[in-house]
Amino acid sequence: MIARLWTGYVPNEKAEEYVRLMGEIAIPDYKSISSNRGAFCLHRQLGPATMVTMLTFWPDIEAIKQFAGEVYDTAKYYDFDRDFLLQMPEKVEHFEVIGNEFYGDAIT
Repeated sequence: MIARLWTGYVPNEKAEEYVRLMGEIAIPDYKSISSNRGAFCLHRQLGPATMVTMLTFWPDIEAIKQFAGEVYDTAKYYDFDRDFLLQMPEKVEHFEVIGNEFYGDAIT
């Protein structure tokens, strides 16, 4: 299993709205790929900005390409991102997951 991480920063005053949009638009987009194994929006305030991290799980690189395209380490952005993000990182990170079982209803 592969974990895909993207992190961006938004001003605190825009964080609640941005996280709401990620839940309404981004999470369903990730989950629209049948091989997606989970999608989470993590966020925390860090001084004047809120860090937002999208953590998703995929069985392999080919599954990630279904979501992100052939250049799978490039970040995918939504129409609303420019109105919120302080910077738009070009790349995402991928990690091999050791122990690829989730327990109970950890992935919804």
